[in-house]
Amino acid sequence: MQESSGLGRWVAGKRSKWVTLVIWIMAAGLLSALLPSVNSKEINNSPNLDSGKPSIRAEAVTSREFPSGVDIPALIVWHKGNGLSETDLEHVRKITERLAQSPLPRQTSVPPLHELPAPVLQGQLSEDGSTLVFPVLFDKSAEVDELKEALVEFRTIVADIVGSDPFAAKRDGQEELSARVTGPVGIQVDATGLFKNADVSLLIATVVLVLVLLLLIYRSPILALMPLVGVGFAYGVISPVLGWMAGEGWIIVDGQAISIMTVLLFGAGTDYCLFLISRFRQLLRVESHKGKALFKAITGSSGAIAMSGLTVVLSLLALLVAEYGAYHRFAAPFSIAILIMGIASLTLVPALLAIFGRASFYPFVPRTPEMMRERAARKGKPMPAAPKEPGNWTGRMVVSKPWWILGICIVLLGGLASLSTQVKFTYDILSSFPKEMESREGFATIGEQFTPGELAPVKVIVDTQGQTVDLGQTLSDLPYLDVVSEPQNGKENPQIVAYDVQFDLNPYSMEAMGHIPDLRTVAERALTEAGVNNVSERVWIGGQTAQQYDTKVTGERDTKLVIPIVIGLITLLLLAYLRSVVATAYLVLTVILSFFSALGLGWIIVHYGMGAEAIQGAIPLYSFVFLVALGEDYNIFMISSIWQKRKHMPLKQAIREGVGETGSVITSAGLILAGTFAVLATLPIQVLVQFGTITAIGVLLDTFVVRPFLVPAITLLLGRWAFWPGKYVPVSEAKAESSSIK
Repeated sequence: MQESSGLGRWVAGKRSKWVTLVIWIMAAGLLSALLPSVNSKEINNSPNLDSGKPSIRAEAVTSREFPSGVDIPALIVWHKGNGLSETDLEHVRKITERLAQSPLPRQTSVPPLHELPAPVLQGQLSEDGSTLVFPVLFDKSAEVDELKEALVEFRTIVADIVGSDPFAAKRDGQEELSARVTGPVGIQVDATGLFKNADVSLLIATVVLVLVLLLLIYRSPILALMPLVGVGFAYGVISPVLGWMAGEGWIIVDGQAISIMTVLLFGAGTDYCLFLISRFRQLLRVESHKGKALFKAITGSSGAIAMSGLTVVLSLLALLVAEYGAYHRFAAPFSIAILIMGIASLTLVPALLAIFGRASFYPFVPRTPEMMRERAARKGKPMPAAPKEPGNWTGRMVVSKPWWILGICIVLLGGLASLSTQVKFTYDILSSFPKEMESREGFATIGEQFTPGELAPVKVIVDTQGQTVDLGQTLSDLPYLDVVSEPQNGKENPQIVAYDVQFDLNPYSMEAMGHIPDLRTVAERALTEAGVNNVSERVWIGGQTAQQYDTKVTGERDTKLVIPIVIGLITLLLLAYLRSVVATAYLVLTVILSFFSALGLGWIIVHYGMGAEAIQGAIPLYSFVFLVALGEDYNIFMISSIWQKRKHMPLKQAIREGVGETGSVITSAGLILAGTFAVLATLPIQVLVQFGTITAIGVLLDTFVVRPFLVPAITLLLGRWAFWPGKYVPVSEAKAESSSIK
């Protein structure tokens, strides 16, 4: 056979298929052996806010002027329902004495409770005498693993002194002493542990789900394994490449990014493989030579696959303009992973198909009618009936009732999108934790027995310029503050004064965050009344609540910037690919509508079905980037088929056949992609549950509403205008019949 030119000849020819396979095996093997894996280079405490943010500037002032307040606390919460006994308090004294004499790794200080007289220590208890809270302070620069190691050692010390494990005791016990670690250290260690534990379970669940769905859809073990092999080899290259880049300091990766990257890789990677495999299977029914069929399949699908991958890569790279660290850190690893997966889909998977040929689809091997006839003759059996193609009822419905289809889709998606206006957001990381998580239980005890503001005090710092500023009394009069400390003078500049204040509400709540600008206004007003100039430069608000407020402001800024960039990039790509302004416009608009519909329906499920009061503030931007980029994949694949067919058949027929030809593969690909995102909803991390739920809903809406109904209906109703300003040459029924290509 004379091999055709192009990509197929280079990656799936008679000899090149083996060369391609060997290159991928060597690349994955050598890179994995020589370079570190991406998991070994995780950094889970990278700052999300840059040094110019108000709360970070306040932290710098605190570090310089109030160095004792820079350390991060682990709040140790002791509780017994019927009251802490003298024996319990003696245990606490011995623990603090041990920590003072032999500090934990990276520990900086501990309150000397062992030196306090009994009446003074009793005064530290909650009103009913059931709870005591004291901090163990650690170096701010300590890594999460170091803090975790320190807490493990602390639990050993406690068990040795108490004679039992109060960390294993029930929090609401009446007779049994319980202990919990919360505060910034406890929250940080718990958050990191959740994502680390999620990696393995997420990977296993994703692989099993994809394998089961492929077996159910295609009923071929070889075919089911082929996309997984492709993704596996791609990951064998991706992991060491990202690990090397992280080791060189070019990128930063964390546990959350790796978890979501795994889902994206298997979901999107399997989709790209299926685009090629489905086309190959169609051609094997009309082309007797497997090589020719494969080359035609590569030629017919490679453009859509490359375009789809490029759409996702550029959309993810748009996150590089974000200021928020978590967004920015997503960009490079994700885009590199998809780029390598796209290359694998266009090289390794074709090579595997060339090697296995028709056997890839065993036991349901696609054959031409002639091959079936010859096979039956050899066995002396009657000619079997040709396999029945699945009915193209969606294509027929769209071309017969486009106005009805358009109206129903607009009402359905528009109604769901209107629900997105009801979404409430939160930046409270504790709400992402399971209720039985230790740091969350400790926080709940503090909120019940003391004031929740004790968990994360806010530091109000002012430069008095030597003037008398009565800020302490002003702060004490604020109704939302529960505790205001005595003023502290700066170490290097005594004219700088700081107050530690505690809210009378959850310091991680949106309500508390909303008071940060109020505190700044109050402080600036006090300085102005005292005659201080340039007051806006002489007020600093620090602490966890202030950082969350800056996170909210930064996230909103990034959302307003990234979303238009993503839309612009996708628009330019579609214009270059389709060369139609009109088609580009409605393809982009339909995916945006799908996103808001997913957000609205996702909110109903998360809020009313799962009982969440709000969703994490970062989710809309993450979901938008993934849904718009991945949603366009299906539109591109389907519209490519319609664009090709309309060159030799009437538009109505091209739409009917294009929808039917791509329907099964897009449906199966959408189910797999939605399923992989839905795996996130099985994890004990609410931010991933919410992200996975909303993204999976968006994929399903794209798969079952936007792609099969809305986009084809709009294309048909617009007619020749769908191709404007490109040329549209009508094809007559007679001409179509004479040049029809199956």
